[in-house]
Amino acid sequence: MLEFLPKEVREGLDAARKRDLKKKSRLRVRVDDEVFPVLKFWDTGFSLDNERAPHLRGLVDLYDGSRHLYQCLIIASEEEDGRMKYEFKRKAEAHDQAPLDFAREETAPVGLIAKGA
Repeated sequence: MLEFLPKEVREGLDAARKRDLKKKSRLRVRVDDEVFPVLKFWDTGFSLDNERAPHLRGLVDLYDGSRHLYQCLIIASEEEDGRMKYEFKRKAEAHDQAPLDFAREETAPVGLIAKGA
């Protein structure tokens, strides 16, 4: 149905759709010092605006606002409707602390016995 509209109107609708997706999404991809807004996110990947984002490849960080969600290894898969799709080769949750490789020992006493009881 959009093919019956003039080219300028279709381009305006596409630009408005992209702008709306950017406003709704808080997700961001960070590569080195550059940050790109995520237009759409799914389990196996995400998409970015093709005009603003280069063909990314490698290790990136995915944020929801200021909260670090994932550290991902990605590849560019395809371009569709002005958006570049990226697929995850690996997606690992980001943690505040490094994981332990040992079991912690409980050093605190379980209970205290009162003196003279």
